[in-house]
Parts: sequence; C-alpha cells; structure tokens
Amino acid sequence: MRLIDTHAHLNFNDFKTDRDKVIKRTLLNRIWIINVGTNFLTSKKAVEISLQYPEGVFASVGLHPINLDTGLIKMKKDRGEGRGCETFFDYEKYKRLAKQSKVVAIGEIGLDYYWRPKTTKKKELFKQKQKELLAQELKLAKELGLPVIFHCRMANQDLIEFLVARKDIRPKKAVAHSFVGSLEELQTYLGFGFYIGFNGIIFKSIKGIDFERNIKNTPLKQILLETDCPYLAPPSKEGQRNEPIYLEYIAEKIAQIKSSSYAEITKQATLNARALFKI
Repeated sequence: MRLIDTHAHLNFNDFKTDRDKVIKRTLLNRIWIINVGTNFLTSKKAVEISLQYPEGVFASVGLHPINLDTGLIKMKKDRGEGRGCETFFDYEKYKRLAKQSKVVAIGEIGLDYYWRPKTTKKKELFKQKQKELLAQELKLAKELGLPVIFHCRMANQDLIEFLVARKDIRPKKAVAHSFVGSLEELQTYLGFGFYIGFNGIIFKSIKGIDFERNIKNTPLKQILLETDCPYLAPPSKEGQRNEPIYLEYIAEKIAQIKSSSYAEITKQATLNARALFKI
C-alpha cells in the first residue's frame, strides 16, 4: 500500500454507474480510500461501500454545514455536498452509524459561509446554527473517540475562535481538510496538533491565498493527501471527474514545493494517515 486518499466521495452519485470499477482500479494502484459522509444518506452509503471490501476502503460519518437546512436561506436541490439537507442533527442515529467497524472519523463537519443570508441579523443566526451543529458533532466524536475531518470555507477565524472557546470538545486528533487560509490560520491549526489536508485546490489561484507558502510551512509530519473527488481534478485532468488515482499529482506538487522526493512525501503522508485514522 503506497498512498491513502484521506478525503474522497465515491459515495456520491457521480460514481453510481462505475463505482466498483473505480474502487478496484484504485486498490490495484495500491491506494486506500476514506469515503467521507456529508449527510446521513451519504454517510450511510460510505459505510455500506466500506463493508463491501475486506481492506483498503473506509468511511467517515457527518453532517456537512451546507447540508443543515437552517431555514434562513433558500435551499436548492443541487446545493451542497451530497445534495440533501437535514433540518436537525439526529445524534443517536448518527451515533449508531458511526459505531460501524469501518468508520474511522466524524466528518466532514465544520463551518461554511459561502452561502449565507444577506441581512446582519439573519447572518448571525445562520452562523450560530452552524456552530450549534458543530458542537453536537464534536461531542459525538469525543464520545466515540474518533478523529475529526474539518470542513471550513470562508470561516477560519470563526472556527478558530470556536475551538479556542470550546476546549472541552476540541478534538486532539483532526485534519483541516482542503485548507484554504492565511499563514497565521495555518499555524493556529498546526498548534492545535491538527493535520492539514492538501488536494487539487493547491493548483488554483485564489486571491489572498499563498498555497506554496502554506505547504512550505506545514511540517511533513502533519500533511495528509486527499483528492476530494469527484471535485478538484488536477490541471492535467481539468474538466474530468476526479478520482483517487490522481492523488499522485498532489504528492508530486508537494514534493516539488518542499524540495523533497515523491517517495518521502508519500511515505510520511501515509504514516500520518494511518496514525490519525488508526488504519
């Protein structure tokens, strides 16, 4: 086993016609997979998929902040990861699912302010509802002793403030998935002891974000590799559906930036993933 895609969505409908072929192709290329849940249905699907394979396929369980229907913004059928919203977090139902043998994390969970109300009053209530959801999911992670996969978009400062204030439920083991933020925010997450997940977004140009600097300042012992497939395909596959086998492009880019070898990056990233998720 050479690589671990620590954040994939083969549980999504994008793979419904050839999912088994994609997984078998991935495993033949010595890549293991963690399929990440975004609501109850996609979490359940991730678990079901994991149980179909004797090794190399795992699951995480969680309700993505976009998939919380707060009633404060107009929800579209195609809006959000996994394309399905829930009005509340059913703690016990998620808990039962997360106790399945191949579940290795709670996630992806966190804060997402990409879509938000326009008025200040509604915006604050919207943020509060997401934080209430996050608190419940972190409580579940703590109860079950599972690491956390954090999703955070346009909300790093709020997430950091939340985690500083809520030390009682701040996880000791976690990854900041698809990290997009400042060097200061990166250093705060590293200070928490979190791993940092890098994927195809590092090839993009985002105003105010220096991916190269962030990668250089992330210790190799805290780096995880991920694709976030079917999203964020690398440049050579632009316009195509992303897959776990394209993880090598992320490793190659990180090796280049850190003036390291591909072998060193993949070896340590794999050790990191195994340590965090106990696989």
